[in-house]
Amino acid sequence: MNGADTAWIIVATALVLFMTLPGLALFYGGLVRARNVLSVFMQTYAIACLMSVLWLAVGYSIAFGGGTSGYWGGLDKLFLAGVTSDSLSGTLPEVLFFAFQMTFAIITPALIVGAYVERIGFGFVLVFSGLWMLLCYAPVVHWIWGGGFLADGGIFGDTGVKDFAGGIVVHETAGLAALMLAVVLGPRKNRSTPPHAPWMVMIGAAMLWVGWFGFNGGSQLAADGGAAMALTVTHISAATASLTWALWEKIKYGKASLVGLVTGTIAGLASITPASGFVGPIEALIIGAVAGILCQEAVNLVRNKLKIDDTLDVFAVHGVGGIFGTLMIAVFALFGFETGGTLVAQVGGLVVVGLFTLVVSYVLIKLTALITPLRVDDETEVNGLDLSVHGERAYDMNS
Repeated sequence: MNGADTAWIIVATALVLFMTLPGLALFYGGLVRARNVLSVFMQTYAIACLMSVLWLAVGYSIAFGGGTSGYWGGLDKLFLAGVTSDSLSGTLPEVLFFAFQMTFAIITPALIVGAYVERIGFGFVLVFSGLWMLLCYAPVVHWIWGGGFLADGGIFGDTGVKDFAGGIVVHETAGLAALMLAVVLGPRKNRSTPPHAPWMVMIGAAMLWVGWFGFNGGSQLAADGGAAMALTVTHISAATASLTWALWEKIKYGKASLVGLVTGTIAGLASITPASGFVGPIEALIIGAVAGILCQEAVNLVRNKLKIDDTLDVFAVHGVGGIFGTLMIAVFALFGFETGGTLVAQVGGLVVVGLFTLVVSYVLIKLTALITPLRVDDETEVNGLDLSVHGERAYDMNS
């Protein structure tokens, strides 16, 4: 065990949990109507609790168990069987590696919340999120990070699919699941209501930015120069994407908004995530600059042209950003940058995981809808989920 590595990953674990609670909750909560803000908090908080238990019970074993099939990790580490405080994973206590990966298993289904806010059944959220994490997310983790068939030595040869911190594993899977849910669920009754608290969105985005240092820097699993570089390029991409998003808004609409600026931050963070362990500051500058415009145009495509009510733009920001960053690893390699990625492996990994995610997500949506209602009734949606579903509300006002 390495003490410095262990200390850093303890901090990184706390930072990644901080991304969901309270970061993502505040970011999403500020974007909805005032009468639905508590429902968003409830969904993200409950997901965090449920995923923690399921990751301990089954998820970790599926992702990082000793299975040799290449498709799943098996069941030998259910409830951390055989893992003690002395067990090691590389230079880390294995129980710490478990905890670090648990925070990823929390935030990935929590990202999907943005697609279905203001109209979803709470029971559906819990059942779907739990099944999706175990049957979609955890297997993909094994395929890429757990030594599975997409990793080095798998179907794409010695190089394998490169995904440093979750462009495919986290952002593509969450983005595509969100898109599928938005299509099946259908649009809100009122899609024109603006965010009730842009200040809350900004605070949530700032927390996500800080937490992302643990997300990407921690994925080095060591306290070394690689972690420092991952942290640095993460910051550069986020800052650059924020500026290009705001500039593009100014050019197109005449004004740059606060919500747009901080959404650009998230686009830059999602886009650099898969590449953060393979690129330097100049590449991060390029990734961020493109991401701010690319993801904004993806929002316009999904929302205005395809008329899909992915309410808080999960696919356009996280899905498109993660896919873009994953491809950029190979693009930079083609131009002589030593990123280690190949175009065949990166595209192949995106296609395999993308098709798997879409199919599994659709099946789980239909299956879960047989167990618990997918959508609240019209009256509940109009009146807001806070009071109707949870019996409380954030504001003593008619808003």
